[in-house]
Amino acid sequence: MENSIVKSQAYGKDRVRVVRVVRHQDGWQEIADYWVCCLLSGEQFETSYTKGDNKLVVATDSQKNTVYYLAKTLPAEKVMVPEVFASEVASFMVKKYAHVTSCQVKVTTKPWERMKFDDKAHAHSFYREGKETRWTEAVVTKTSPPSAASLTTIINSGFYDLEVLKTTNSSFVDFWRDELTTLPDMPDRLLSTKVLCQWKFVPQTIEALQAIDYDAAYNGAKRNTLDAFANDPRAWVHASVQSTLYIMADRILNDFSHVDDVYYALPNIHYFPFDLSKFGLKNTQTDAEVYMPIADPSGLITATISRPSKGKF
Repeated sequence: MENSIVKSQAYGKDRVRVVRVVRHQDGWQEIADYWVCCLLSGEQFETSYTKGDNKLVVATDSQKNTVYYLAKTLPAEKVMVPEVFASEVASFMVKKYAHVTSCQVKVTTKPWERMKFDDKAHAHSFYREGKETRWTEAVVTKTSPPSAASLTTIINSGFYDLEVLKTTNSSFVDFWRDELTTLPDMPDRLLSTKVLCQWKFVPQTIEALQAIDYDAAYNGAKRNTLDAFANDPRAWVHASVQSTLYIMADRILNDFSHVDDVYYALPNIHYFPFDLSKFGLKNTQTDAEVYMPIADPSGLITATISRPSKGKF
């Protein structure tokens, strides 16, 4: 007889591809292009794992259909913003099914850019190139299941695969040295990374959360990331990846009061000057002009930066 217990569980439909087009009367059109993952959880699903009892299992195909149903029936403004659409899908699931305690919905998008001709935006034509990927995740949970009268909502958002590089104003010096150290001080170097940035919104009611300007938060997080990387003089004086990460996150927290904390993962994609001394050529330090990119191994710098707790000075 089985004695093991189900410690946690969730199931659903992943990689649901849905595109919503909004057509305005003046001919202007908008597009949202999503990958959606929807996961349901609740104590009453345990018997589907332990007893093979599917009576309460909402088929993953039904979850897929729900995504398309809501993409069509919700007002356009609730579909075109990933955070709002994710929270709407999650709320629908926990309200519709009494035995669903929590629903986690992740929406990923690689936005289309509107074409421009002679500095004029085209009404209905778009292109996509080397952009970072935007994502959001909404988790809606019943406070007192099975009742859906009171719900808690948590929303996290972010982007990844934003590739950046600068050819100066980065250094790595005065680090710990011992018998295993071979890396020399690098007072000036190329710095490149592929940014993963995510931020958590301050928990509020779903109505308050849906009133947030999520596009402004996304664009602001990206703007602060790029501006701190390229232009913030603090990142030149303290030019390690760690200090650059802190400056990026601190700027986001200062600009957006509804953001609770910011997480970054910054792989340090190395570009080392190629040794040309065997050919009688100088290519080190200030003479460096030719570099060899090194894919592996790479450094990896991560941190979560948050607001100070109340009462902490």
